[in-house]
Amino acid sequence: MRLFSTLRNTFIFCIISGSFLTGCTRITSTELGGGLIPPIDGVLTKDTILDVITDTYNEIDTPRIYKGDIHMLGAITNDPIFGRTSASMFFELSPSFYPFFIPGNKDSIRVDSAVLILGYNGFYGDSTQPLRLTVSEIDQSTPLDRNRLYPVNYPNVTPVNAGAALGSPVSVDIRRLSDSVKNRFEIATNQIRIRLRNDVAQRFIKTYDSTNAYKNDSIFRTYFAGFALTADQTGPANALLRISLSDTNTKFALYYSSSSTGATTRDTSVHYFRFNTLAGGDANFITRSRAGSQVANYTTTNNSPKSDSLVYVQTSPGTTVRVRIPGLASLSNRIIHRAELIAEQVPDDANLLTIDQQMSVPRYLLLSVYDSVTNRKRNVRNDYIFSTEGPNITDFGGFAFYKTTQGYNRVASYTFNMSRYVQGIISRKDTSHLLKLSAPANDSLYYANPYPNPNTYIIYYLNPSIGNDPANGRVRLGGGTHSRFRMRIRIIFSRI
Repeated sequence: MRLFSTLRNTFIFCIISGSFLTGCTRITSTELGGGLIPPIDGVLTKDTILDVITDTYNEIDTPRIYKGDIHMLGAITNDPIFGRTSASMFFELSPSFYPFFIPGNKDSIRVDSAVLILGYNGFYGDSTQPLRLTVSEIDQSTPLDRNRLYPVNYPNVTPVNAGAALGSPVSVDIRRLSDSVKNRFEIATNQIRIRLRNDVAQRFIKTYDSTNAYKNDSIFRTYFAGFALTADQTGPANALLRISLSDTNTKFALYYSSSSTGATTRDTSVHYFRFNTLAGGDANFITRSRAGSQVANYTTTNNSPKSDSLVYVQTSPGTTVRVRIPGLASLSNRIIHRAELIAEQVPDDANLLTIDQQMSVPRYLLLSVYDSVTNRKRNVRNDYIFSTEGPNITDFGGFAFYKTTQGYNRVASYTFNMSRYVQGIISRKDTSHLLKLSAPANDSLYYANPYPNPNTYIIYYLNPSIGNDPANGRVRLGGGTHSRFRMRIRIIFSRI
């Protein structure tokens, strides 16, 4: 598992598709910057734009969230472009040793409270709207499989169900979650604290002991299968919380007081149950519903290419864009100084200062070669290169940057360096592939070393520290036929 986790830190992918040669235009700078690119003088050095054919597909991959990753919790109920999202969490918090017991004479122990505490790591969406959260226990009929990495977007295939609620729904004000928490046991920030019912505290502090539930780990799981966290799916909730199970802030706190025989004073104490990052069970289900949304009208449901003016990328589990460049294979031989795919956000004028800002764009998009036969993503060979230091993300491109254009002060843009890929197609007659733009979280990429190495593939992985947190980010891009924010390939070249 440790090797698997290390390898996946290196994955990244993305897609593009389509292109027609349209002729030369005079542009003074590239989206990726100058560097050693010679100036365009129209005689020795020229530039041209290739058209692309673009359309949107639902992502068919099954991403998974690992134990040490950020988990998502909440509900997005008002996103007119991408639709609704719900995110629920299921996890185990356990004693640090077995047989476990609450110190002191059992008859003298007085129950104070039981509090579920979550490590808060930020949010995605609208922080001004409260979230209503419910803590339940996992139904014993669907316990977590500790040896399984649950697919994020298939909760109905491998269900883990919420059972009885452990308290009333709690309204969470996202704007106050970074406030300080000070009590006699800790001084902390970024905690979500949910007090459970008194009978739950009684159960864990007085009813359970080392002769029954706390005798060992296996027995404990038969008494309590873990916590289920769900969010109310009715408005006005419009945000997802980022929760870390491995954070020291995440714990199940049992507060109680006890006294020794004959003592006249009582001491308040606390015991914590925590998440076991090596053996604890967890699942994070994220469900998308695009009914009535704008993206539903633009989603392609078959492999017949079309040319959409608008395309949509939503962070996994979400949507991707396929890009075809039909004019590339027929391009005459020349020296390529720079070839880059340029993709620009199309702002939502109706919600420019609200939802369009709150639902931020993915911080990283991946451009990859898409194999429609095997449903695999492969690296853009010769340009996306992996070394002992990891993938050359900075050189290849894909991170969002912002610019002023078309009358807007802040438009998200993405560029990808395809220079060697294009050179191989026009000089060596390499294959011009169907490409794919995606916003990966945890996923895999089949990697081939640069030419002239053998075209063999090794699987590499990308985790959220390089790509995106699951469900965090979405962007509407101009497609190959958009009138103002056209996706395109720009090539700077010299004649041979």
